[in-house]
Amino acid sequence: MTEHADIQAPGLQLGEAPPRIPVTIEGAIGAAIMGALALITFANVVVRYFTNVSFAFTEEYSVALMVVMAFVGAAAAFGNDRHIRMTFFTEKLPLRTARLVEQFVLLVSLGIFAAIAWLGAWYTWDEYRFEVLSPGLGVPSWYYTVWMPLLSAVICLRIAGRMWRVARA
Repeated sequence: MTEHADIQAPGLQLGEAPPRIPVTIEGAIGAAIMGALALITFANVVVRYFTNVSFAFTEEYSVALMVVMAFVGAAAAFGNDRHIRMTFFTEKLPLRTARLVEQFVLLVSLGIFAAIAWLGAWYTWDEYRFEVLSPGLGVPSWYYTVWMPLLSAVICLRIAGRMWRVARA
């Protein structure tokens, strides 16, 4: 993984500094989630093969872990400036204009993830308050949904840090 660390991210070359908090944190969390997913799935396959019975919890936990993985991956993408965007026109713009466009894109992204964090917090609170249970295992649903607003806030922090670095470049 470190052999390609010197490769520049595709797209805009705005000359900003790397993030202060390393993105390897998100990478380690993502690796742990992938390991847990592999173990859960492997255990389910082995048990189903030998007993013809499936673990009930595997699907529910796997879906929740994949959602967490998507949010952790988004935080890493914004932190490393590897988020999805179309740069066909912005690469042809002068550097100052390209920075303004990048700031606008980051501001819109910040607004979207801030809305997800805010509305997700209300959704989690409603699930906690009304004692909603998950359909598969019957555990409180807020155990799964609490990660959406928390990780959206982490993504907002990564976006804000990137905005700061682009503004200072």
